[in-house]
Amino acid sequence: MKKLLFLAISLGLASCGGENQSVTGVIEKGDLEAIRAKKNELVTQQKELESQLAQLDSAILKFGTEEKLPLVNTIEANPQVFNHYLELQGDVSTKQNVLIYPEMAGTLQKVYVKEGQRVNKGQLLATIDDGGMGSQLSQLKTQAELAKTTFERRKRLWDQQIGSEIEYLSAKAEFEARQDAVKQAESQLGKSSIRAPFSGIIDDVIKDQGTVVAPGPGSEVFRIVNLSDMFIEVDVPETYLGAISKGKEALVYFPVLGDSIQTQIRETGNFINPANRSFSVEIPVPNKDGQIKPNLTAKVNLNDYTSDNAILIPSSIISENAEGDQYVFVAGNPDSENEAVVKRTIITIGKTQKGQAEVLSGLEAGDQVIKEGARSVKDGQKVKIQK
Repeated sequence: MKKLLFLAISLGLASCGGENQSVTGVIEKGDLEAIRAKKNELVTQQKELESQLAQLDSAILKFGTEEKLPLVNTIEANPQVFNHYLELQGDVSTKQNVLIYPEMAGTLQKVYVKEGQRVNKGQLLATIDDGGMGSQLSQLKTQAELAKTTFERRKRLWDQQIGSEIEYLSAKAEFEARQDAVKQAESQLGKSSIRAPFSGIIDDVIKDQGTVVAPGPGSEVFRIVNLSDMFIEVDVPETYLGAISKGKEALVYFPVLGDSIQTQIRETGNFINPANRSFSVEIPVPNKDGQIKPNLTAKVNLNDYTSDNAILIPSSIISENAEGDQYVFVAGNPDSENEAVVKRTIITIGKTQKGQAEVLSGLEAGDQVIKEGARSVKDGQKVKIQK
């Protein structure tokens, strides 16, 4: 077939050489109509010669066994599960991370815990000098007992219709007043004891024993933290309102720890923040080994789309034509020698994730999509698939 091509080219060149003499003669005569006629004749011959060369090229591709075919690698289009994730950033928080303040003024009389100590809810952490309030409470209790005895006697007499009603009512009122005074004194005295509001770890002992403390800012005594109920709150753009919901998968990565955990969305906010057009999402973070701390930075990937039968291909092999259509090359119907003809296929792309693109239309299961060599082939070209 190559010999036929050389022969056609030689004949064409010889013909052109012969026509050049005639062209010269026509030009020398100066006849404009003859010159135009000769030009049209040569153009017709050129088109016929190009058509014959194209036929010879096709014959060479079809029958030429000595032609070296381009080598390509392909990937088979197979449906698979595809999960797409929205990547955000957030900080670890806990609702049980508080500063403990005294409820009354006085000297910090005794501190019973140390930093890092685990405590239970209601456990006594420290006491404040009550300034003699304990003695006052004892006196009030004694007076309350006396008032109780008086009231009980007056009641027995009144039940027997002995004595006046006013004496009975006065005794009752005195007894109830003494009881209220005891309860109030007990409440005030209870403020001299600082107790743990929840179970957790004493993260910091801020005030030392002997320090004078008082309610209000600047008199923090302890910081207590519970690391068992940690969570991350992130702001999600409102465009994902329909895609992000409670129970969706969440992948959390901690760059500092080099550790990842898989969890689920616990709560989604019901309010769109007008400042940044986003809603909040709360993600629980298991903390079995205690390595995760409040305010630790985390990268959060939220599952916003899942397809059980998605065809995925590398984004790097997708090309785009002048009309903006995206396409790939498919090796159609490989023969027993892994030789196939390239076909350019227009595709529709969905979501992309980590260099992989979801093909919504244009490819079917089993198609051999050209991967390596995709940039050097063209539509209709014959190639050899390298295994």
